[in-house]
Amino acid sequence: MTAPYSSDETALVSQARAGDPGAFTELVHRYDGKIFRLARHITQSPEDAEDVLQETFLKAYEHLGDFHGDSKFYTWLVRIAVNQSLMKLRKRRGDRAVSLDQALDTGEDTVTREIAVWEGNPEQKYSQAEIREILAKAVESLPPIFRAVFALRDIEELSTEETAAVLNLSVPAVKSRLLRARLRLREKLTRHFRRKGEDVFAHL
Repeated sequence: MTAPYSSDETALVSQARAGDPGAFTELVHRYDGKIFRLARHITQSPEDAEDVLQETFLKAYEHLGDFHGDSKFYTWLVRIAVNQSLMKLRKRRGDRAVSLDQALDTGEDTVTREIAVWEGNPEQKYSQAEIREILAKAVESLPPIFRAVFALRDIEELSTEETAAVLNLSVPAVKSRLLRARLRLREKLTRHFRRKGEDVFAHL
């Protein structure tokens, strides 16, 4: 019988780099669900997310020798997945504005601060599935440069520093883009509900 693999990520990566395919398979099993979820949030397509998932682990396996442990293996993996997801969006849209490296006005004064206040509690009027669908559509409407930051910080719950490392951005840039993503989501949700009452999405 084969001994179970270590639960320690560093040990697994070392084994995988030493040529143990079982160790890499263990890493895939550990992170494939998270990578798929992240890719789906960015691409807004289950089919594209499946492609991104496969491409991410293929690239990770091919370039395993390039990973030197300067960051967590998962952080390195997420960066590959984000890049693959953005490439999918570029190909899908013939997009010229999906790059995370492009210049961006981060001044808050350009964002409309329309605070969402709705009559009653939306959770009393909509099922959880309906609310998830409404929120998913609002997230889908975000420009990719904001959607990626929002997905990493508020959905995958990476730290600001980890998000900055994954996206090759400065910490202030991550904070600014996250703020603008949250404000845009509030605008979208406000326009959807257009009611007075408690802002149940105040955590956004």
